[in-house]
Amino acid sequence: MRDEALRRLQDWFRQNHKLLTTVESCTGGLLAGRITDISGSSDIFRQGYITYCDEAKHQLVQVSTETLAKYTAVSPQTASEMARGGAAAAGADACLSVTGYAGPPYAPEDTSVGLVYIGCYFQGSTTVKELHLTGSRRQIREAAVEEALRLLESRIGASSEFI
Repeated sequence: MRDEALRRLQDWFRQNHKLLTTVESCTGGLLAGRITDISGSSDIFRQGYITYCDEAKHQLVQVSTETLAKYTAVSPQTASEMARGGAAAAGADACLSVTGYAGPPYAPEDTSVGLVYIGCYFQGSTTVKELHLTGSRRQIREAAVEEALRLLESRIGASSEFI
């Protein structure tokens, strides 16, 4: 997402008196960093969470231990709970979550690298998108950030006059 589009997105949040937060695992703060690259983002972004392990997901944003045990940290169920829990924990109107496998593979037969789930909580509902990304660890993480921002833009656009 270009800076102009991200500014427009932030302007919408500002004009509508809404707050945004993030809950990140494999992106390790890159998403929050991308949002705060834009001057004035503190008007709409107060905090984000990096939940790199299961315990942090549970303690900080209330992902249930049952979800983590049954579906694992990299699942649509976990991405959804991360997004809902992050919004609740931060008192935000919207939350983006990212969880996945950025690589490198742990063994030659490992095919999970590039599997990422992004969640977007907005207006009381959560949308989760499954991604199959390719490239280096850095490229996968950066692509996940951009996809998360596009998902937020799409959710807002589908429910408002956002242009």
